[in-house]
Amino acid sequence: FQFTTELFGRLHNDSFFLCHLHFLLRLVEKYVKFVKERTEIEQNYAKHLRNLSKKYNLKRSSKDEPECRLSSYQSFLDILNEMNDYAGQRELIAEDLMMNICIDLTKYLQELKQERKAYLMEAKKAQQSLEMTYKQLDSSKKRFEREWRESERTTQYAEKTDQDINATKADVEKAKQQAHMRAHVAEDCKNDYAAQLQKYNKEQNQFYFQDMPLIFNKLQDLDERRVRKLAQGYILFSDTEKHVIPIIGKCLEGITKAGTNVNEKNDSLVLIEQNKSGFERPGDLEFEDFSQGINRASSDSSLGTPKGPMDLLGKNRSKNFWLFSKRNKLSSSSLTPFSTPTTPSPANGPPSPKFGRDPLSYCLKEINKTVKPRISSFRTLRRSPTVTEDFGHLPPEQRRKRLQHKLEEICKELQKEVDQSEALGKMKDVYEKNPQMGDPDSLLSQISQTSQNIERLRGELNKYETWLAEAGGRGDTLRYKPHMFNNNGSLDVHSPDGAHSDESPPDPSQAIYAEFDDDFEDEELAAPIGKCTAMYNFPGASEGTISMQEGEVLAVVEEDKGDGWTRVRRNNGDEGYIPTSYVTITLNK
Repeated sequence: FQFTTELFGRLHNDSFFLCHLHFLLRLVEKYVKFVKERTEIEQNYAKHLRNLSKKYNLKRSSKDEPECRLSSYQSFLDILNEMNDYAGQRELIAEDLMMNICIDLTKYLQELKQERKAYLMEAKKAQQSLEMTYKQLDSSKKRFEREWRESERTTQYAEKTDQDINATKADVEKAKQQAHMRAHVAEDCKNDYAAQLQKYNKEQNQFYFQDMPLIFNKLQDLDERRVRKLAQGYILFSDTEKHVIPIIGKCLEGITKAGTNVNEKNDSLVLIEQNKSGFERPGDLEFEDFSQGINRASSDSSLGTPKGPMDLLGKNRSKNFWLFSKRNKLSSSSLTPFSTPTTPSPANGPPSPKFGRDPLSYCLKEINKTVKPRISSFRTLRRSPTVTEDFGHLPPEQRRKRLQHKLEEICKELQKEVDQSEALGKMKDVYEKNPQMGDPDSLLSQISQTSQNIERLRGELNKYETWLAEAGGRGDTLRYKPHMFNNNGSLDVHSPDGAHSDESPPDPSQAIYAEFDDDFEDEELAAPIGKCTAMYNFPGASEGTISMQEGEVLAVVEEDKGDGWTRVRRNNGDEGYIPTSYVTITLNK
């Protein structure tokens, strides 16, 4: 940027430096555009990763599926969660790039343009002042030239008139006065021209040796600051990703840990536990000696002793079952060419209505539902029977599990109806004591419907408990609160026998608050479900978030719902959301 007078000449004739500055500013704009496109790529990448995790993640409504107990499946869910956290880090990279580089450089670029414009305006004013002085110099020069020539002409005319014998004395005197006046004017123009020349030279010297070097130095400083800021942007481009590399590394370590957590032995035991039939192994077949004249009925009676699936097959017990090969229909007639097919003895009893079909096929059907891809040889098995309400179509062990699960669902629903009935009863009592609160008769329909639901659920509960007892399971179920109704149809919760206490509160308004005290107590702060330890600092600048320091221990109030955020609480009661990947969470058992 060290320019001399010979290099730049007049400013309007030398645009090299200004064009160079313009190109350098365009480089900043080009870099900002590059970072914006990189940000869009990161955002799209994170969006696709989140959609991918969401696509393959287990739905909330299907968490009770049998495959959820497999360690391989749980590891797959862990991988999906880690990928979701990884996507969050890519979003963080995009956000930091946009805030720290794009927005910051764009704002700085606007400031540089304004500053550059001011310097150019200053240079333009200095140039215009110099040009104006030059115009004045040129005008005075031309005037001096014109007046000098006129002075010479009048002087020559005066000399010629003085030598002319025909000229009068008055003409000669007039010509001399005219020549003298013109010479005086020419002298004044000469002095003015000299002054303008001195002024122009002074301003030109100041323009080229003071004003313009100062302006160019300012432009040089501006460009150096621009280059330094651009270099910082280059460094931030790398540091932004370096900042999240430790967290990304933890995500990848989590994926590796998910792979090491797979326990094939445990998965096979879980699969066996889920699909075992509960059938006993059949006993040995006895030898039927037809040479001794033993009829088929007596030989069939010997098959009645073993207990197991063969006893439940009825007419099908004479068939052999091969799980992984083609089944061949083997009857007693295939054992000897001289025997004739006979019907089984009534001593064995009729076939079981619950297991009238192949019991092994039921077991295989259940395995077939969970093991994918389906084994082609399983398709040759018989179709399962119609599903019944008591799950009698299932093998014993599977039937007990399904009945137990059904009982738990009924108990939860029953407890919900009981709680609702108690709430309606309290509300009805409040309405009766304070009519201004509402009409008690408006709750009768809801109370009646709730009581009908309770009776219906009780009937189903007894029915399924009976079936579970028949299946050999335990009838332990979830307990629900006892409930009774008074003569008015409202729920009586004051005494076990349904009788109200004779004592009444002195102030009805106090009774209103007493009735609803329990409800307000339920709306207090939710109990923590675990605790977490911060691995990194988090500013918590966004709305709804909470700041934390590395090593700080917080109480977990709500688990991550799949969006990468966990709700926590401090000891002082402050609550907010923090990134799940920034903490180590330990849930209460």
